[in-house]
Amino acid sequence: MSIDNTKIVDLNIKKEKRILDFSDFQKQNIKFDIDKLQEAYNQIVNIKKFDDGGGVTHFGAISLTQIPGDPDSIKGSKARGVYWTKPDKTGIEVSRDIKVNESQYSEFIKDYENTYFKEVYDVLSSKYKLGRIRILLKEPRSTLSWHRDPEPRLHIPIITNPGCLMVIENVAKHMPADGSVWVTNNTKYHNAFNGGEENRIHLVACVLDYKFN
Repeated sequence: MSIDNTKIVDLNIKKEKRILDFSDFQKQNIKFDIDKLQEAYNQIVNIKKFDDGGGVTHFGAISLTQIPGDPDSIKGSKARGVYWTKPDKTGIEVSRDIKVNESQYSEFIKDYENTYFKEVYDVLSSKYKLGRIRILLKEPRSTLSWHRDPEPRLHIPIITNPGCLMVIENVAKHMPADGSVWVTNNTKYHNAFNGGEENRIHLVACVLDYKFN
């Protein structure tokens, strides 16, 4: 009788290697009013459409900051910025899009100054060195590519559902929309997917001075 080796479980794996490590998802000691965040989001989408980042499917971005006096700094592929991915079976890493100078994105866009996001921006920028700050859309039943970014990212979930997960390497986590602030280690390979049937909306900021152990 032959043995199907694909169904053998290795029980000799050390216990510590079976424990998931969530240290790449770090909850911050800050909290915002989720009702005000959702109200501010509704205010903005009534006056501004999501940028698809140059034709990316199931993705949208609305930038809240720009390079001072340069509205072109938030258009097209600059709504995404450079990242690295392994797109095929070779596993060879390639870069996508263009590099942006995150430290130059210091001007909060005047059209949104009367929303709660300006207060959020003022609080966050007093605690972190920030790059671009964007409202990011992930449409239902869709996923990002498997990729890595140049820097960590700060997340404030605004609208989410239990089917929305972020995966960093082999660890998946749901971040609830309750006003909490998270910093995620996007310098590692990761993706995010929305397995629900409504849009996933996060406020996302590039964090330039945050160090993971």
